[in-house]
Amino acid sequence: MSKDELTRLRSLIDQVDAQLLEMLNKRAQVVIDVGELKSKGGSPGEVNLYRPEREAQVLQQVQKRNTGPLSNDQVVLIFKEIISLSLSLEQEQTIAYLGPPGTYSHSAVLSQFGRSVKSRSQRSIADVFLAVESGKAHFGVVPIENSTEGTVNQSLDCFVESKLKICSEIDLPIHHAFMVASNTDPDAISKIYSHEQSLAQCRDWINHHYPRASMHAVDSNSEAAFLASDQKGAAAIAGELAADRYHLDVLHTKIEDQKSNTTRFLVLGNQAIEPSGRDKTSLLVYTANKAGALADVLVPFKTHGISLSNVVSRPGKFGNWSYVFFIDVEGHE
Repeated sequence: MSKDELTRLRSLIDQVDAQLLEMLNKRAQVVIDVGELKSKGGSPGEVNLYRPEREAQVLQQVQKRNTGPLSNDQVVLIFKEIISLSLSLEQEQTIAYLGPPGTYSHSAVLSQFGRSVKSRSQRSIADVFLAVESGKAHFGVVPIENSTEGTVNQSLDCFVESKLKICSEIDLPIHHAFMVASNTDPDAISKIYSHEQSLAQCRDWINHHYPRASMHAVDSNSEAAFLASDQKGAAAIAGELAADRYHLDVLHTKIEDQKSNTTRFLVLGNQAIEPSGRDKTSLLVYTANKAGALADVLVPFKTHGISLSNVVSRPGKFGNWSYVFFIDVEGHE
Protein backbone atom coordinates (compact mmCIF):
# COMPACT_ATOMS: atom_id res chain seq x y z
CA MET A 1 0.00 0.00 0.00
CA SER A 2 1.37 3.40 -1.00
CA LYS A 3 1.85 6.18 1.52
CA ASP A 4 -0.70 8.37 -0.32
CA GLU A 5 -3.34 5.59 -0.18
CA LEU A 6 -2.74 5.06 3.54
CA THR A 7 -3.11 8.80 4.16
CA ARG A 8 -6.36 8.84 2.19
CA LEU A 9 -7.83 5.94 4.20
CA ARG A 10 -6.82 7.51 7.51
CA SER A 11 -8.47 10.76 6.44
CA LEU A 12 -11.61 8.79 5.59
CA ILE A 13 -11.61 7.24 9.08
CA ASP A 14 -11.35 10.73 10.60
CA GLN A 15 -14.37 11.88 8.56
CA VAL A 16 -16.43 8.86 9.62
CA ASP A 17 -15.45 9.41 13.27
CA ALA A 18 -16.65 13.01 13.06
CA GLN A 19 -19.97 11.85 11.62
CA LEU A 20 -20.32 9.19 14.31
CA LEU A 21 -19.68 11.73 17.06
CA GLU A 22 -22.27 14.11 15.62
CA MET A 23 -24.90 11.36 15.36
CA LEU A 24 -24.18 9.96 18.83
CA ASN A 25 -24.68 13.39 20.39
CA LYS A 26 -27.84 13.88 18.34
CA ARG A 27 -29.19 10.54 19.59
CA ALA A 28 -28.29 11.42 23.19
CA GLN A 29 -30.18 14.73 22.91
CA VAL A 30 -33.29 12.92 21.65
CA VAL A 31 -33.10 10.57 24.67
CA ILE A 32 -32.90 13.60 26.97
CA ASP A 33 -35.92 15.14 25.23
CA VAL A 34 -37.87 11.90 25.69
CA GLY A 35 -37.01 11.89 29.41
CA GLU A 36 -38.15 15.48 29.84
CA LEU A 37 -41.42 14.71 28.06
CA LYS A 38 -42.08 11.72 30.31
CA SER A 39 -41.30 13.75 33.43
CA LYS A 40 -43.85 16.48 32.72
CA GLY A 41 -46.62 16.43 35.27
CA GLY A 42 -44.64 14.39 37.81
CA SER A 43 -41.37 14.11 39.62
CA PRO A 44 -38.44 13.08 37.37
CA GLY A 45 -37.40 10.63 40.08
CA GLU A 46 -40.65 8.74 39.61
CA VAL A 47 -40.04 8.08 35.91
CA ASN A 48 -37.85 5.14 34.94
CA LEU A 49 -36.50 5.70 31.47
CA TYR A 50 -35.17 2.19 31.01
CA ARG A 51 -37.65 0.18 28.93
CA PRO A 52 -36.41 -3.38 28.31
CA GLU A 53 -39.02 -4.06 25.65
CA ARG A 54 -38.05 -0.90 23.72
CA GLU A 55 -34.36 -1.81 23.93
CA ALA A 56 -35.14 -5.31 22.66
CA GLN A 57 -36.95 -3.81 19.66
CA VAL A 58 -34.02 -1.47 18.92
CA LEU A 59 -31.53 -4.32 19.04
CA GLN A 60 -33.73 -6.49 16.80
CA GLN A 61 -33.93 -3.66 14.26
CA VAL A 62 -30.19 -2.97 14.11
CA GLN A 63 -29.46 -6.66 13.63
CA LYS A 64 -31.91 -6.82 10.71
CA ARG A 65 -30.28 -3.77 9.13
CA ASN A 66 -26.71 -4.94 9.71
CA THR A 67 -24.87 -5.68 6.45
CA GLY A 68 -21.40 -6.34 7.94
CA PRO A 69 -18.50 -6.67 8.20
CA LEU A 70 -19.42 -6.28 11.88
CA SER A 71 -21.20 -9.36 13.23
CA ASN A 72 -24.64 -9.07 14.84
CA ASP A 73 -23.09 -9.82 18.26
CA GLN A 74 -20.61 -6.97 17.79
CA VAL A 75 -23.36 -4.61 16.70
CA VAL A 76 -25.48 -5.51 19.75
CA LEU A 77 -22.50 -4.91 22.05
CA ILE A 78 -21.91 -1.45 20.58
CA PHE A 79 -25.56 -0.42 20.74
CA LYS A 80 -25.98 -1.64 24.31
CA GLU A 81 -23.20 0.73 25.37
CA ILE A 82 -24.72 3.57 23.32
CA ILE A 83 -28.10 3.01 25.00
CA SER A 84 -26.45 2.78 28.43
CA LEU A 85 -24.51 6.04 27.94
CA SER A 86 -27.56 7.87 26.60
CA LEU A 87 -29.76 6.87 29.54
CA SER A 88 -27.08 7.81 32.08
CA LEU A 89 -27.28 11.43 30.88
CA GLU A 90 -30.86 11.64 32.12
CA GLN A 91 -31.04 9.12 34.96
CA GLU A 92 -28.30 6.99 36.53
CA GLN A 93 -29.47 3.40 36.81
CA THR A 94 -28.59 1.45 39.97
CA ILE A 95 -28.53 -2.31 39.46
CA ALA A 96 -28.35 -4.76 42.36
CA TYR A 97 -26.78 -8.17 41.78
CA LEU A 98 -25.44 -11.18 43.63
CA GLY A 99 -21.85 -10.21 44.41
CA PRO A 100 -19.07 -9.76 44.95
CA PRO A 101 -17.75 -7.80 41.95
CA GLY A 102 -16.16 -9.94 39.27
CA THR A 103 -18.73 -12.76 39.41
CA TYR A 104 -20.83 -14.02 36.52
CA SER A 105 -23.80 -12.12 37.98
CA HIS A 106 -21.71 -8.96 37.64
CA SER A 107 -20.95 -9.92 34.02
CA ALA A 108 -24.69 -10.38 33.43
CA VAL A 109 -25.32 -6.81 34.66
CA LEU A 110 -22.71 -5.39 32.27
CA SER A 111 -24.04 -7.53 29.43
CA GLN A 112 -27.61 -6.27 29.89
CA PHE A 113 -27.14 -2.69 31.08
CA GLY A 114 -23.72 -1.67 29.76
CA ARG A 115 -20.98 0.00 31.79
CA SER A 116 -22.70 3.34 32.40
CA VAL A 117 -24.73 2.07 35.36
CA LYS A 118 -24.05 1.91 39.09
CA SER A 119 -23.64 -1.76 40.00
CA ARG A 120 -24.50 -2.52 43.62
CA SER A 121 -23.14 -5.82 44.95
CA GLN A 122 -25.37 -7.79 47.38
CA ARG A 123 -24.44 -10.63 49.72
CA SER A 124 -27.38 -12.89 48.87
CA ILE A 125 -30.16 -13.36 46.33
CA ALA A 126 -32.69 -12.30 48.97
CA ASP A 127 -30.75 -9.04 49.40
CA VAL A 128 -31.05 -8.36 45.66
CA PHE A 129 -34.84 -8.63 45.94
CA LEU A 130 -34.83 -6.39 49.03
CA ALA A 131 -32.68 -3.72 47.34
CA VAL A 132 -35.19 -3.36 44.50
CA GLU A 133 -38.25 -3.57 46.76
CA SER A 134 -36.86 -0.84 49.04
CA GLY A 135 -35.97 1.48 46.16
CA LYS A 136 -32.21 1.30 46.73
CA ALA A 137 -31.86 -0.11 43.21
CA HIS A 138 -33.91 0.42 40.06
CA PHE A 139 -33.47 -3.19 38.99
CA GLY A 140 -31.93 -6.41 40.24
CA VAL A 141 -30.24 -9.31 38.47
CA VAL A 142 -30.43 -12.86 39.87
CA PRO A 143 -29.48 -16.26 38.43
CA ILE A 144 -32.41 -18.58 37.81
CA GLU A 145 -31.06 -21.59 35.90
CA ASN A 146 -27.82 -23.14 34.67
CA SER A 147 -27.83 -25.49 31.69
CA THR A 148 -25.49 -27.90 33.52
CA GLU A 149 -26.42 -27.58 37.20
CA GLY A 150 -30.16 -26.84 36.89
CA THR A 151 -32.48 -24.44 38.71
CA VAL A 152 -31.29 -21.90 41.30
CA ASN A 153 -33.80 -22.66 44.05
CA GLN A 154 -32.99 -19.60 46.17
CA SER A 155 -34.24 -17.32 43.39
CA LEU A 156 -37.46 -19.29 42.95
CA ASP A 157 -38.17 -19.25 46.68
CA CYS A 158 -37.75 -15.46 46.84
CA PHE A 159 -40.43 -14.98 44.17
CA VAL A 160 -43.00 -16.69 46.42
CA GLU A 161 -42.96 -13.75 48.84
CA SER A 162 -42.07 -10.90 46.46
CA LYS A 163 -44.28 -8.61 44.38
CA LEU A 164 -41.47 -7.75 41.96
CA LYS A 165 -41.97 -8.33 38.26
CA ILE A 166 -39.65 -10.02 35.79
CA CYS A 167 -38.64 -7.32 33.33
CA SER A 168 -36.21 -9.22 31.14
CA GLU A 169 -33.95 -12.25 31.01
CA ILE A 170 -30.30 -12.70 30.13
CA ASP A 171 -28.78 -15.84 28.65
CA LEU A 172 -25.10 -15.59 29.52
CA PRO A 173 -22.66 -18.13 28.05
CA ILE A 174 -20.46 -19.26 30.93
CA HIS A 175 -16.83 -19.58 29.92
CA HIS A 176 -14.47 -20.49 32.73
CA ALA A 177 -10.85 -19.33 32.68
CA PHE A 178 -7.83 -20.71 34.53
CA MET A 179 -5.85 -17.87 36.10
CA VAL A 180 -2.83 -17.32 38.33
CA ALA A 181 -0.85 -14.48 39.82
CA SER A 182 1.96 -13.05 37.72
CA ASN A 183 5.24 -15.01 37.76
CA THR A 184 3.47 -18.19 38.92
CA ASP A 185 5.04 -21.37 37.58
CA PRO A 186 2.20 -23.38 35.95
CA ASP A 187 3.98 -26.63 36.88
CA ALA A 188 4.06 -25.65 40.56
CA ILE A 189 0.29 -25.20 41.02
CA SER A 190 -0.86 -27.31 43.95
CA LYS A 191 -4.33 -25.94 44.73
CA ILE A 192 -7.23 -24.62 42.72
CA TYR A 193 -9.93 -22.31 44.09
CA SER A 194 -13.39 -21.83 42.64
CA HIS A 195 -17.10 -21.99 43.42
CA GLU A 196 -18.31 -25.57 43.81
CA GLN A 197 -20.45 -25.36 40.67
CA SER A 198 -17.52 -24.10 38.60
CA LEU A 199 -15.30 -26.89 39.91
CA ALA A 200 -17.98 -29.39 38.91
CA GLN A 201 -18.34 -27.84 35.46
CA CYS A 202 -14.57 -28.13 34.83
CA ARG A 203 -13.88 -31.47 36.54
CA ASP A 204 -12.68 -33.34 33.43
CA TRP A 205 -10.36 -30.50 32.41
CA ILE A 206 -8.87 -30.28 35.90
CA ASN A 207 -8.31 -34.04 36.11
CA HIS A 208 -6.55 -34.00 32.74
CA HIS A 209 -4.32 -30.94 33.29
CA TYR A 210 -3.81 -30.79 37.07
CA PRO A 211 -4.64 -34.24 38.50
CA ARG A 212 -2.45 -33.72 41.59
CA ALA A 213 -3.80 -30.30 42.55
CA SER A 214 -6.27 -30.09 45.43
CA MET A 215 -9.61 -28.41 44.75
CA HIS A 216 -11.04 -25.89 47.23
CA ALA A 217 -14.63 -24.69 47.00
CA VAL A 218 -15.29 -21.07 48.06
CA ASP A 219 -18.36 -18.83 48.15
CA SER A 220 -17.76 -17.17 44.77
CA ASN A 221 -15.41 -17.19 41.82
CA SER A 222 -14.45 -13.63 42.68
CA GLU A 223 -13.24 -14.82 46.09
CA ALA A 224 -11.31 -17.60 44.33
CA ALA A 225 -9.53 -15.02 42.17
CA PHE A 226 -8.66 -12.96 45.24
CA LEU A 227 -7.17 -15.99 47.01
CA ALA A 228 -5.14 -16.95 43.93
CA SER A 229 -3.76 -13.41 43.76
CA ASP A 230 -2.46 -13.69 47.32
CA GLN A 231 -1.07 -17.25 47.55
CA LYS A 232 1.90 -19.00 45.99
CA GLY A 233 1.17 -22.15 44.02
CA ALA A 234 -2.54 -21.29 43.79
CA ALA A 235 -4.81 -20.91 40.79
CA ALA A 236 -8.44 -19.88 40.34
CA ILE A 237 -11.21 -20.84 37.98
CA ALA A 238 -13.43 -17.85 37.26
CA GLY A 239 -14.61 -15.51 34.54
CA GLU A 240 -12.13 -13.24 32.81
CA LEU A 241 -13.77 -10.24 34.50
CA ALA A 242 -12.36 -11.51 37.80
CA ALA A 243 -8.89 -11.80 36.25
CA ASP A 244 -9.04 -8.13 35.29
CA ARG A 245 -10.22 -7.11 38.72
CA TYR A 246 -7.47 -8.97 40.62
CA HIS A 247 -4.71 -8.53 38.01
CA LEU A 248 -4.27 -12.22 37.29
CA ASP A 249 -2.77 -13.86 34.22
CA VAL A 250 -5.17 -16.06 32.26
CA LEU A 251 -3.39 -19.30 31.28
CA HIS A 252 -6.34 -21.10 29.69
CA THR A 253 -9.80 -20.01 28.51
CA LYS A 254 -13.06 -21.88 27.90
CA ILE A 255 -12.08 -24.82 30.09
CA GLU A 256 -15.68 -25.85 30.90
CA ASP A 257 -16.47 -29.49 30.07
CA GLN A 258 -19.79 -28.60 28.42
CA LYS A 259 -19.16 -25.97 25.75
CA SER A 260 -22.85 -25.01 25.68
CA ASN A 261 -22.74 -24.07 29.38
CA THR A 262 -25.15 -21.16 29.89
CA THR A 263 -26.73 -19.44 32.88
CA ARG A 264 -30.08 -17.72 32.63
CA PHE A 265 -30.51 -14.57 34.71
CA LEU A 266 -33.68 -12.59 35.42
CA VAL A 267 -33.97 -8.82 35.64
CA LEU A 268 -36.25 -7.78 38.52
CA GLY A 269 -38.15 -4.51 38.75
CA ASN A 270 -41.37 -2.82 39.82
CA GLN A 271 -42.56 -1.64 36.41
CA ALA A 272 -44.90 -3.36 34.01
CA ILE A 273 -43.28 -4.24 30.70
CA GLU A 274 -45.02 -3.72 27.37
CA PRO A 275 -44.85 -6.37 24.61
CA SER A 276 -41.63 -6.49 22.59
CA GLY A 277 -42.71 -9.05 20.01
CA ARG A 278 -40.56 -11.79 21.56
CA ASP A 279 -41.93 -12.30 25.07
CA LYS A 280 -42.18 -14.83 27.85
CA THR A 281 -44.43 -14.88 30.92
CA SER A 282 -43.60 -16.62 34.21
CA LEU A 283 -46.42 -17.82 36.44
CA LEU A 284 -46.53 -18.83 40.09
CA VAL A 285 -49.22 -21.47 40.55
CA TYR A 286 -50.53 -22.85 43.83
CA THR A 287 -52.49 -26.09 43.58
CA ALA A 288 -54.65 -28.12 45.90
CA ASN A 289 -52.87 -31.06 47.50
CA LYS A 290 -54.60 -33.76 45.47
CA ALA A 291 -53.81 -36.21 42.71
CA GLY A 292 -53.83 -34.73 39.21
CA ALA A 293 -53.78 -31.12 40.40
CA LEU A 294 -50.91 -30.10 38.11
CA ALA A 295 -52.46 -31.92 35.15
CA ASP A 296 -55.67 -29.92 35.67
CA VAL A 297 -53.64 -26.68 35.66
CA LEU A 298 -51.93 -27.55 32.38
CA VAL A 299 -55.09 -28.46 30.43
CA PRO A 300 -56.07 -24.86 29.51
CA PHE A 301 -52.60 -24.20 28.06
CA LYS A 302 -53.00 -27.15 25.71
CA THR A 303 -56.57 -26.16 24.86
CA HIS A 304 -55.54 -22.64 23.84
CA GLY A 305 -52.29 -23.67 22.12
CA ILE A 306 -49.97 -21.87 24.53
CA SER A 307 -46.45 -23.30 24.54
CA LEU A 308 -44.78 -24.04 27.89
CA SER A 309 -41.00 -23.71 28.07
CA ASN A 310 -40.40 -24.71 31.70
CA VAL A 311 -42.20 -26.22 34.69
CA VAL A 312 -40.48 -26.42 38.10
CA SER A 313 -41.95 -27.33 41.49
CA ARG A 314 -40.88 -26.08 44.91
CA PRO A 315 -42.20 -27.00 48.38
CA GLY A 316 -44.97 -24.66 49.47
CA LYS A 317 -45.12 -22.86 52.82
CA PHE A 318 -48.72 -23.70 53.62
CA GLY A 319 -48.51 -27.17 55.09
CA ASN A 320 -46.80 -30.49 54.52
CA TRP A 321 -46.59 -31.80 50.94
CA SER A 322 -47.95 -28.62 49.38
CA TYR A 323 -46.21 -27.31 46.27
CA VAL A 324 -45.78 -24.16 44.22
CA PHE A 325 -45.25 -24.53 40.47
CA PHE A 326 -43.22 -22.09 38.40
CA ILE A 327 -44.39 -22.17 34.80
CA ASP A 328 -42.82 -20.28 31.89
CA VAL A 329 -45.06 -19.75 28.85
CA GLU A 330 -44.34 -18.13 25.51
CA GLY A 331 -46.04 -14.77 24.94
CA HIS A 332 -46.77 -11.58 26.86
CA GLU A 333 -49.04 -11.67 29.91
